[in-house]
Amino acid sequence: MTLKRLAGYGPAFVLAVAILLIWQLIVKGHLITATILPPPTAIVQALLDNWDVLSVHTLQTTMETVLGLGIATILGVVLAILLDLSPWIRRAVYPLLITSQTIPMVALAPLLIIWFGLDLSPKIIVVALYCFFPIAVAFADGLASTDPELMKLMQSMKATRWQALWLVRLPGAMPSFFSGLRIAATYSVTGAIVGEYVAAQQGLGIYMELAARSNVVVLVFAAIVVTAVLSLLLFGLVSLLERIALPWHQSQISKR
Repeated sequence: MTLKRLAGYGPAFVLAVAILLIWQLIVKGHLITATILPPPTAIVQALLDNWDVLSVHTLQTTMETVLGLGIATILGVVLAILLDLSPWIRRAVYPLLITSQTIPMVALAPLLIIWFGLDLSPKIIVVALYCFFPIAVAFADGLASTDPELMKLMQSMKATRWQALWLVRLPGAMPSFFSGLRIAATYSVTGAIVGEYVAAQQGLGIYMELAARSNVVVLVFAAIVVTAVLSLLLFGLVSLLERIALPWHQSQISKR
């Protein structure tokens, strides 16, 4: 990472530190009770003191998140290609795809628990449902926005439809795919937490719920911190994969 890129994170870092300092001072000044809003130092201490238990729940949530995101990626890519290749499929499926996003996952999660039990399956499905839409839509839009001049060039070279897809359309749509994947990566942890809130034996969601029921607010915040870090790590991993896969794209060249 270059100094230029590091400097770009400077304002966000300064703002985050300022917020944490103000938060610490407000609580230490007894403007807000620490049992309601623990200071950042207490949250960090609680995280360290309870890491043995938290790490087990974090591993469970990470497993659900990665598996669900992986399934959503595969299904999203396949559907996006089908939508692009067949106008009939696009007209039939696209409205249903949009409509599916109006269904609240909090209402759907209990049904998945009833159908699939308390193991990993329902949580993975919830994560996949959260992540599927942005990947499929972004990739489909990327395929649909292929440069017409490049397609004319492929036609002049007598390329088949599949050759044009493989050599021109898929590479051209990859920036859109990674944009959707970045969004999905941030949704994925939320999906796992929602599934765990409904019914689970392990995971950050059930950990937060049990801590909240016990009125141990500091442990709720500790789990929230772990959740945020996990989301940021997934987002960063996708961004790293994008830089590796698309070194030629203008968005990556401008970051060097």
